[in-house]
Amino acid sequence: MQAQKTVYKELEGRVSSADGDVAATHVLNISAQKAAITDIDGFFTITAGLNDTLVFSAVQFQRKEIVVTKEILASKLLYITLDPALNALNEVVVMPFNLSGELGRDMNRMEIDPPLTAASLGLPNAFVKKMSQAERKAFSAGAGGPLLSALNAITGETKRLRLIQEREAKYTRTEFIRKAYHDSLYVKELKIPVDRINDFMYLCEIDSSFTALDKKDNLRIWEFMLQKSVAYRKNYELELP
Repeated sequence: MQAQKTVYKELEGRVSSADGDVAATHVLNISAQKAAITDIDGFFTITAGLNDTLVFSAVQFQRKEIVVTKEILASKLLYITLDPALNALNEVVVMPFNLSGELGRDMNRMEIDPPLTAASLGLPNAFVKKMSQAERKAFSAGAGGPLLSALNAITGETKRLRLIQEREAKYTRTEFIRKAYHDSLYVKELKIPVDRINDFMYLCEIDSSFTALDKKDNLRIWEFMLQKSVAYRKNYELELP
């Protein structure tokens, strides 16, 4: 009896981390000997088949491995969260100023000056909201004078950067809503398996009715997700627990 031939597909995903520094993360399919690198926003595309092993690696992150399942192959976008690398330092003992070596006792005895910040120094830009990397690039594309602006418009660079900025804003908004509810609510109330929550949130994200809701209006958002979860389960033929 012949073994069933593995079916490969282009798997799309996004890598994220607490500090947001996810550009140029290596994505390796060690089963199929394929490789990819994330773009500046963490997005990647790699060829993968069922039971292939994917490895995510970067200097600043802990190595992560996942095995491709049927659910992953069926998902529209694979979300991967990476943890920062643990760099252990050699123990150093410093005992100036008659310190005892006990942190709690020494902190109570020391007078610490307030931290220097833009606000404490009275700088004019102290309360200006920091732009994201995508926002800075989109701003720069249109702020280089008429000639550069026209060139960026002709080449499509301005449009591309704006699309990246809009995609980043959508993702950030979806993550904010995702974390507003505990996983148990998605599983028990919406009947969404824990490994499908991110996929479900992506389906909500691409719905214009969802993006029109105030991200802090928990009641209306929950009502929307209740209705959307019914369609999601029906579409993927998920059995109720």
